[in-house]
Amino acid sequence: QVPLVESGGGSVQPGGSLRLSCAASGYTYSSNCMAWFRQAPGEEREGVAAIYTGDGTTHYADSVKGRFTISLDSAKNTVDLQMNSLKPEDTAMYYCAADLHGAWPLNRYEYNYWGQGTQVTVSS
Repeated sequence: QVPLVESGGGSVQPGGSLRLSCAASGYTYSSNCMAWFRQAPGEEREGVAAIYTGDGTTHYADSVKGRFTISLDSAKNTVDLQMNSLKPEDTAMYYCAADLHGAWPLNRYEYNYWGQGTQVTVSS
């Protein structure tokens, strides 16, 4: 079991920004792919953004393109999600995932490891 620990969640007004971070205790760069997912109450968990650690290729859900940026921080050994222009519909629990075993980086069934999540609330 690989421990993934998310941080950076919180409450923000619409239009604001948050930065989420996922620490994997030295595992981050041995994983082929890292991703962020989110799940709102009563909804299915959906892929938000993913990054292949080898070449840095990124994938984003259409709903966050142009607003969210996923990145690897080699100094801190984390995968970060910068979220700008936040909307109320971005409110959800955000989860970090690691070790993609399939071909679809935004598919929740194709990751082996998950964090416990961090809550993001966007409200005025």
